Amino acid sequence: MEKRELTTAQALVRHLAVQRTQVDGPDGRPVEVPLFAGVWSIFGHGNVPALGEALAGVRDTLPTWRGQSEQGMVHAATAYAKQMRRRRMMACTSSVGPGATNMLTGAATAHVNRLPVLLLPGDVFARRAGAPVLQELERAEDASVNVNDCFRPVSAYFDRLLRPEQLLTSLPRAIETLTSPDACGPATLALPQDVQAERFAVPAWFLEPRLHRPVRLGADPAALLEAAAAIRAAERPVIVAGGGVHYAGAVSTLRSFATRLGVPVLETSAGKGALRHDDPLNGGGIGVVGASSANALVAESDLVIAVGTRLSDFTTGSRSVLGHLRTPQLNINVAALDAHKHGARALRGDARRTLEELDAALAGHRVDAAWATRLAELRGGWADTVAAAVGPTSSGADALPSDAQVTGRIVASCDPERDVLVVAAGSMPAEGMKIWRTNHDRGYHSEYGFSCMGYEIAGGVGVAMAEDELAARVSADAASGARRGEIYVVVGDGSYLMLNSDLLTAVALGHKLVLVVLDNRGFGCINRLQGACGQAPFNNLLDDGTATARDGDYPKVDFAAHAAALGARAEHVSGLDELDAALARARASDVTSCLVIDTNARDSTGGGSWWQVGIPEVSGSDAVLAARRDWQEANDDVQAY
Repeated sequence: MEKRELTTAQALVRHLAVQRTQVDGPDGRPVEVPLFAGVWSIFGHGNVPALGEALAGVRDTLPTWRGQSEQGMVHAATAYAKQMRRRRMMACTSSVGPGATNMLTGAATAHVNRLPVLLLPGDVFARRAGAPVLQELERAEDASVNVNDCFRPVSAYFDRLLRPEQLLTSLPRAIETLTSPDACGPATLALPQDVQAERFAVPAWFLEPRLHRPVRLGADPAALLEAAAAIRAAERPVIVAGGGVHYAGAVSTLRSFATRLGVPVLETSAGKGALRHDDPLNGGGIGVVGASSANALVAESDLVIAVGTRLSDFTTGSRSVLGHLRTPQLNINVAALDAHKHGARALRGDARRTLEELDAALAGHRVDAAWATRLAELRGGWADTVAAAVGPTSSGADALPSDAQVTGRIVASCDPERDVLVVAAGSMPAEGMKIWRTNHDRGYHSEYGFSCMGYEIAGGVGVAMAEDELAARVSADAASGARRGEIYVVVGDGSYLMLNSDLLTAVALGHKLVLVVLDNRGFGCINRLQGACGQAPFNNLLDDGTATARDGDYPKVDFAAHAAALGARAEHVSGLDELDAALARARASDVTSCLVIDTNARDSTGGGSWWQVGIPEVSGSDAVLAARRDWQEANDDVQAY
């Protein structure tokens, strides 16, 4: 067998560089492209001598980008993989110690959202010569443990390479996890510094190209027929579309299936965009951040068909909307963990293939038209709610606008056929879910599985990289400057302060964003939750006198000046009319813009469902005890089923 002498690091990156995948081309036919789009890196003593040298050697086929923070690198890679529907992905490498642990939040975010990213943290010396080395964590009771073991619970696959030869089996297993339809998530290979630099005889097969095609698992035939019978028997079924609809490439299949049967489709945060906003069968978002129309439909339904959703508590309304056993539920999911949740009838299989097979089994069947009429009534009522939320306030012209009103102005300025909204923690996943209108399936990018503050800007970079790539692929005249839609990243002041440095990355790499910073002077979303739990404001808003400050008022941050210092075109606007003009300028610009607007921390759009949080049973506050009684009543209602 032919072999080649390489270091572990050189063999690793050359293996990554030759992995291939299939994506949809401009004509819908599959096109081969590299599986790994590139590597995010912050170098240190734990990865620059060997892995850095290896990456430099393949930079023409496997690009390396320098991140601003290790957490941000992983967020950007995760967002890219999500926007590319898990067909392409990225790797991230850090040095040892704090560089590695900085990636943990990003790893957890990717794991919760079932998204692929390859993590390559540097590790201490396998030989342990000179131990403890710089940044090594020592444990008296276990010398084999170091900080990289923290990746185990937040990785879908984990290994520490103690010998170069282990790469030959471990790296393919990591890639198998990254490309798996049911086990997908971050894969971590911890790389000891000495092992990275060791040479070994690499077999030729390890360096040869390999094509990773989509795997479509079919449902059990008997279970499929039982599911079809349950759907035929239902008079008022609803479909809940999750992120798996997108990852399986099942969007058009779902639309055809729902249209032919006349079944309303409700969307999770990850599933939004499965139906066009203007589709008459689109019942809106479901659950805590959902629409009153969707939650009412579920309450009146006699069968819930959940497709490709992991059924988190924000989707189920802490099981007050879904999963309470009052309504029969059919879970279509490729992952056994999700298919069997909440006592549902499980139909394991790829979303696209399973829906196609169900469609054939349901030939000639259609739900009574009265159900669609009911959907239209509820959609009309929800449209009135949204109009009121984004319309003028009754508090006077000098009142600060709400997050909903700002979102409404962005919606009015955008192109729903091309533009993308990126949101994460705080108020915006709710306002985005309720108000944002998208008529294409990549138009809403919400990280609401881990609800990770700080994801937004780095995630926006990953989304922009994906959208720029897709635009170049489908445009017949990409070389002359054809552009994709705008990427709107909406972030609160709290998230901006947590992780803003990748605004510089967007500017440096030329991936345009329109960043809108909502400055409500604190954590407005959590302040509202605090109030709903009967508590007085405490430690959330900067101006209520409880946030920590040395003397007097809490400092006012000039976010526009800060964004400008990072290279963005930035401006602070006063009020919604100025925002309209600023959005027009940002759209016309070729560079990343940051628009800052002061908003109120009070208002939010209603329509969602109950959410279970821990309200104290014992308190000196009557308001807290009253909130606990309300909570207990709602909880008892759920537990009764």
